[in-house]
Amino acid sequence: MESWLNRFFNDAVRRKFGSGWLSGLLSIVLGILAISAVLALHFPALLTVPELRDRYPLDLVRLAIDGGILLGMVLAAVSMALRRRKVLGLTGLLLAAIALGLGAGGVEIGRSEGSAIYLGLDWFVLGVLTTAAVFVPLERAFPLRKEQGSFRRSWLTDTQYFFMSHALVQLMSVLVLLPVVSLSEFIAIDSLQSWISATPLILQFAACVVLADISQYWVHRAFHRIPLLWRFHKVHHSVEKMDWLAGSRLHLVDVIVTRGIVLLPLMAAGFDERAIFAYLAFVSVHAVFIHANFAPSMLWLEGWLVTPRYHHWHHANEPQAVDTNFAVHVPLLDRVFGTQFFPDERWPKSYGIDGVRAPDGYLTQLVWPFAKTKSNN
Repeated sequence: MESWLNRFFNDAVRRKFGSGWLSGLLSIVLGILAISAVLALHFPALLTVPELRDRYPLDLVRLAIDGGILLGMVLAAVSMALRRRKVLGLTGLLLAAIALGLGAGGVEIGRSEGSAIYLGLDWFVLGVLTTAAVFVPLERAFPLRKEQGSFRRSWLTDTQYFFMSHALVQLMSVLVLLPVVSLSEFIAIDSLQSWISATPLILQFAACVVLADISQYWVHRAFHRIPLLWRFHKVHHSVEKMDWLAGSRLHLVDVIVTRGIVLLPLMAAGFDERAIFAYLAFVSVHAVFIHANFAPSMLWLEGWLVTPRYHHWHHANEPQAVDTNFAVHVPLLDRVFGTQFFPDERWPKSYGIDGVRAPDGYLTQLVWPFAKTKSNN
């Protein structure tokens, strides 16, 4: 399926500004987001996150949906006018028509009881708007690899990961938080919690980042060194083209174990919920940033905070870089524990796992660690 879609969207026509490629692509993105938002209006109990459901300014949401549909239609028309092959524009126009047919922003929200099970379709829309809207322009303005387009190999697989990580927000929260909350109450130290609760929020946030990275450093290292865990973590390292979507490729087992071990000390130590939420917001953006196809080296920051060049070496398919740079936020941890590899002002030549190519598709990769292959033995 993925190879077919790549052929469908990729053609030999130039993609620079004025070619109709960008306008066609944006019309498709706006169409998908508009359909998702309209469906969320139709079925809020099933397709929206309860914590966000009552916080939306509905008048602005409706206006944004209608405006997105209109803009998508305009961009589709521009693409068809500029581009000999009309597939991008026609696809964007079709998606806009579907959103209109579903009722657009005028959908009435009926009264319905909350559902015990829900999908975070609204969280997916917000994720795209706040993440892709920032990192796609950055990657196009300052690309490390200029020849790498948005529809690089396995882009659809990583898009599926991005969607599932947002849509399955309830499932992931339950699997992570239920054991963490129970364990944190069991190991909590009252005196430590009292001391931390009296600390200013900004210091609590900084401590959360450092403490979380210490936990993540060791669980990350374990996922590389323990064969059973590597089966799941290799899914993440199977990415062969780095960009803002690449960080989404994480096996469900990897996500649950890592997030649980990272959150446990934060909750047991008694950090203010606001500090933990601030950390979670920071890591959600920083994780995208360090995988981005973003060229500036930022030498002034590299010694203090993990940057794209630093983390790209962790994904490098080069012998010297294997099992290095485990820190996700604080590079000092790798220096202290002797796992840093960071050659001056040089980037990796290639990424992925030597001799291993992952199958395409979220579901296929979900079962890949359980398959009997040479790479799993």
